Order: sequence, then C-alpha cells, then structure tokens
Amino acid sequence: IARISTKLAAGITMDEIPYWKEGTLEKYEPSGDYVVVKFARWAFEKFPKAKDVLGTQMKAVGEVMSIGKTFKEAFQKSIRSLEIKRYGLGVEKFKILSPQQLREKLATPSSERIFLMYEALRKGASVEELYEVTHIGRWFISEMKELVDFEEELLRYKWDDLPHRMLAKAKEWGFSDRYLAELFNVKERQVRQKRIAIGKYGRFDAVPVSGVENAAYYYSTYIGEDKVGVSPKKKVMILGGGPNRIGQGIEFDYACVHAAFALRDEGYESIMINCNPETVSTDYDTSNKLYFEPLTVEDVLTIYEKEKPEGVIVQFGGQTPLNIAQELKDSGVRILGTSPESIGFAEDRERFREKMISLSMPQPESSTARCLEEAVEIANRIGYPLMVRPSFVLGGRGMEIVYDESMLRKYAKEAIQVSPEYPMLIDRFLENAIETEVDALCDGKKTFVAAIMEHIELAGVHSGDSACVIPPRTIKDKQLETIEKYTAQIAKELKVVGLINIQYAISDEKVYILEANPRASRTVPLVSKITGIPIARVATYLMLGKKLKDFPELKKYKLPYVAVKEAVFPFNMFPGVDPLLGPEMKATGEVMGIADTFGLSFY
Repeated sequence: IARISTKLAAGITMDEIPYWKEGTLEKYEPSGDYVVVKFARWAFEKFPKAKDVLGTQMKAVGEVMSIGKTFKEAFQKSIRSLEIKRYGLGVEKFKILSPQQLREKLATPSSERIFLMYEALRKGASVEELYEVTHIGRWFISEMKELVDFEEELLRYKWDDLPHRMLAKAKEWGFSDRYLAELFNVKERQVRQKRIAIGKYGRFDAVPVSGVENAAYYYSTYIGEDKVGVSPKKKVMILGGGPNRIGQGIEFDYACVHAAFALRDEGYESIMINCNPETVSTDYDTSNKLYFEPLTVEDVLTIYEKEKPEGVIVQFGGQTPLNIAQELKDSGVRILGTSPESIGFAEDRERFREKMISLSMPQPESSTARCLEEAVEIANRIGYPLMVRPSFVLGGRGMEIVYDESMLRKYAKEAIQVSPEYPMLIDRFLENAIETEVDALCDGKKTFVAAIMEHIELAGVHSGDSACVIPPRTIKDKQLETIEKYTAQIAKELKVVGLINIQYAISDEKVYILEANPRASRTVPLVSKITGIPIARVATYLMLGKKLKDFPELKKYKLPYVAVKEAVFPFNMFPGVDPLLGPEMKATGEVMGIADTFGLSFY
C-alpha cells in the first residue's frame, strides 16, 4: 500500500501499475481463496494492577496474522501464533466458571473475551445470547459454536478409536496437533504420526503480491493440494520472533532480517518463518521465501520436511525459537550455530553456577528451589535481600526483589507456582551495584567483544528498562579487562557459535557474572548501529562455518563519540499502574542519542 501510494503521489496512474494475474491495478477486485485473521497480543500480566478492560484507548503491545483456507483454520492458527501457551480456544481455568459467571465477565471487553465466549458456548449459551451480551457479529459467534460442537463430538471418542475422518476434519478446521494432544491426553508426536499415516499433512499455497509474478510468499493449509514447489538450491531456514510483546520486540526482527541478507550473500536460499505482520522479516522481498506461519513445532516441522534445508537458525528470534529448539532437534532438525544443549545449559542456573565455580568466576550466591519451604531455607542461608524469579523466561517475567520471608512467601504464592518442573531461582541481590552487559561473537573457540554497555540505573532495574551508555563512563580499565576475559572464557565453555550476551554486576570493585544468554539479545541493533559492526550478519557467517580470523576488520576500536540508549514506557496506557521500575521489564521500545559528550547524548 505504501509503495503504491508513493507511485500514485508521483503521478503514476493505476492502469500503469502492474498487478499479478489481473494485469494492472485498476482491474483489481478483492478476492482470493484464503482468509486472513489478525489477533492482538496484550501484556496485562506485566501490569498486575492494570484492569484488563479494552476500550477506545489501545492496550495491545503487538499482533499476529494468520492465513488459512477458511475462517476456522485461520482463526485457530492465530491463537497458536500468540505464544501465550494456548494452542486452541479451550482454556482450562475457565472451565470452573458457571454460565452466569461467564456471562458477567463477557459483558466487559477484555483480552480473554474470545476464550470466555468459547467456554460459554460449551456450557450451552446460544449464539443470540452471546450476541446480546457482546454485540460481536452473529456470524463469528456461529463459527465458534461450530468449533465447540465439533470439539465436543471429538471427545466422545478415545484417541485409539478416533475415526480418520474426524481427525482429518479437525486438521481442516484448524485444530493444532498440540491442542488435540491435550484434549486426548496423548503426546503431540502421536497426533503428528497418526495424521501423517492417514495422509493429512500441511499443504502450501501462495499469496499474490501486486506487480510480482511470484513473490514466494506462502501459507499452509490442511485443505486442498500443495501448490508450492521446492528448489534444488542449498537453503537455510530462519525462525522469527513472533508477536511483539514486552521483552521481545522488533530488535530480534532486525537480527533475523540481517541473517537473511547474509545467507543471500553466501549463495543460500533464505527461508523465513514468522507470523508478525509488523515486521520487516515478513515483507516478501526480505528473504527468498516467506512462510507466514505460527512458530510451533508442528508448523516449523511441516516446512522443514518440505524444504529440507541445510539447517535452521534459532538464535535470532528471541525466546520464541529457543522454546522449541530442543524438540525440533529431537525430531531430526539440524540446528545451526550454538546447540540447543548449550542454550539449555546456560538457562539451567544450577549447572551454569557449577561451571562458573569450576572456572573460578564469581557469581552472587544463588540456588534453586523446587518447593516453597526449600526456598525459605535457601533464603535464610544466603540472606536477604534476594532476587527471585521463575526459570526459562525472557524480559524478566516474574522477577522480583524480596527483603524478608513474608515477601518471599507472598511472591511464591501469588506470582509463580514453584515445582520440580518449574523451580524458583534465588540469587543474593547486590545492592547499589553497577550493572553492565556485553554483546560478543564467538566461532566456538575465539571471541570478539563487540561492545560493553554500562547501565545508568543501578542493578535491580531490568536491562531492557535501564538507560545504558557505550562506551562505559565509570567502569575502570581493569574491570573492563576482567569482563572481556570472562566473556571469552564463558563463550568458549558454552561452545558458542554466533552471538552471546552476558550480564555482569560490579560491587565493591569486584566483577560478578549474573547470567549468560548464548543467543541474540535485544541490544544487537543498538550495538550494530553504534559501532558500525554488523554483528547479526557476522554471526550468521560464523554459523555457516566461517571463523573470526576471516574478519580482520573485527579488532579493538575507540569510538569518537558517546551513545546512550533510553527506554520508552507505556505507562500512559495504564493510568492505575505504579511507574516504579524493577527487575521485570516494562519498556515497549527505545531511542538512541549520539553526541560528543555523555551529557549531550543523554539529553
């Protein structure tokens, strides 16, 4: 639209602008044998005191888009694209609500309204009743009712007795493998194996693009024939970041786009998978092929098995691809760069702490609790204040500083569910410490530190919320040398091939390691633009087999200016929320200033 608008503004008329099969744009009529659904992504979990009420002021922080042959298929694809740990419309926590309770909740628009409607339909609400309460179009409610009725029909069978025609229809109506597995209490791979055995696998079709004969812009469907060919070229798949949300935004899309450019430069066919319409990675001309698909094991495996690439890059899409990386590898997918095992090792705080001890690298005293009483015991041993958090999160989700046992018990009860599967991570909180972080490149042996950032806020404020400066202003040369040395050792121990981000704290002149993330961080675009080093592109070359010695331009540098990053917050959208910053990220964006001095740059 923007491109065509520019042409029209320049005086070109519609009958001069080519459009796919129709010839020129003035002959265009809205048509197509596919349906597109956009679904908003909210972040109310980041603002516990904010009311989950939708109105005339926008509260969404991102969105997903899905494409299918029918509304039902596209609608259900949009749900699993959201990355809210839901793979279908049924939500367990709403099953305990009575019809009257559901009706009361449905009277007010909220981020959960669609899921509440699904449960209300399951409990017998009619299309007309829901229309009277919500004023959502009857056609949409009718489509949901058909999905509910079919789900109830599915549940009349046991998994082993489920007729093939029912499984086939479930796939055509957009029911995901994961959701079906949850419904029948079986493994997702059992669903995948059974549907493949009956010949039900994802087919692909193209989306037409104005003025382009073949835009290589595709979507999957379980209806009809496969209309997409496969080239014999060597190819690599890139997994994108999914919907924008607090903690994971367009910073990761920047890395994905530069990876696609690097693959193209090296003669590879780049294949992008993403479901976020706001990104550059989902422009059809960014990569050689674009699959506009959810980032789930089911959807990624379907594309992988069709395209048979040399491998898949999971480092650049934030936490999204990492969450499925190990399962993909277990299913036979070749992961390029740092292995899922190394990524998992860094995420496992106990194993990582033991490794740091063996390397004689200081960390704040820490431990892992698998139940509340164990957490209290650890806290008494380490001493308050403490930094507590759930495991395997991005954006500081669920992190909090606790100053006594009552705060710890309240946190464990209200914020997270502590269990052996989802332990609580407990660290001694370094008060009044300077926090710093590093972005570095590693080829498995050698490491290049691209930048050291000094946070302007003291430790305790999430790195995504704190302003930071490059180069550091108050950190001593000896401490900078220590940080570089530790970074090289950690990257080598983790067998990093590509990017790594490590966060440090400096307390009483001593450098402590806080955490290491062997993947692209949200500071990749910032560092690239400040230093002029295309670190995402170089990281891609390293994953393809090149070594740091192949890049003689990567050497120590001295910047002739100072650059400052400052965070942008959405508190004006949530008037009832305290704007106090802490260890859980709240920022939705950032800006950068460059000048000769720190003061001017920050200003």
